[in-house]
Amino acid sequence: MPRRDDDPNFIEAVARGFDVIKAFQPPKPVMTLSEVAAATGLARPTARRILLTLEALGYVRALTGGFALTTRVLELGLTYVQAMGLWDVARPHMERLVARTGESSSIAQLDGSDIVYVARVAVPKIIALAVSIGTRFPAPQTSLGKVLLAGLEPDDLDRRLAEPSRSGVEPRRTFDRAELDRTLRNVRAKGWSLTDQELAAGIRSVAAPLRDGAGKVIAALNVTVHAAETPVETLAEEYLPLLLQTASDISADFALYDAIPRVPALSAS
Repeated sequence: MPRRDDDPNFIEAVARGFDVIKAFQPPKPVMTLSEVAAATGLARPTARRILLTLEALGYVRALTGGFALTTRVLELGLTYVQAMGLWDVARPHMERLVARTGESSSIAQLDGSDIVYVARVAVPKIIALAVSIGTRFPAPQTSLGKVLLAGLEPDDLDRRLAEPSRSGVEPRRTFDRAELDRTLRNVRAKGWSLTDQELAAGIRSVAAPLRDGAGKVIAALNVTVHAAETPVETLAEEYLPLLLQTASDISADFALYDAIPRVPALSAS
């Protein structure tokens, strides 16, 4: 791996701290010092100092046989979502949508060539890929991703698609650029996207854009179903109109929220 500290402004110690946090994946919620060092490529003494620092800050706890993350790690992602105000605005609308469809609904934004889930209201169903806040998938194979990619300017689209996915997920279907461009043109024309088991078998979804007051696409909202339970016709004819109305309502509320003047707190003198 190239040195990340070639830039004099880059703080390697901070990057290593995030490397340690990200080493804790669902299959390994508890890791020994040796496992953390191996997963991050760090020397054991360095990994140990970082773990102890994270423990002192409340992000890691020591257990018998290793270390585990604490729920405080959630603050790192929730700060972003709360700063956007998106979750507070979207939650009641999403809950109504889920109540009417009986299916899970999520909001995602782009990070490179991936989507990252930033809000979700779920119903208990077994699907091929587990989803939670922070989950990332390759954008081109998801309805959320197609909507978000379709909202980009050409230069930004090229830049993002040039970045490799960091999701770790091998999609069921791949696209060449010409096919993807045709698909995105269709999404722009329709204003929504439906995908049928392109990411993984059994996952079918439809998505619509969420826009700010200027009409810019800032996120995407979907309804996800199990292909064995819900045909495409139901998704397109029954759930899509509900989704489009919900996306419109969230966009309108977000535009109002964004227009509220923010008065900075006065500092004590």
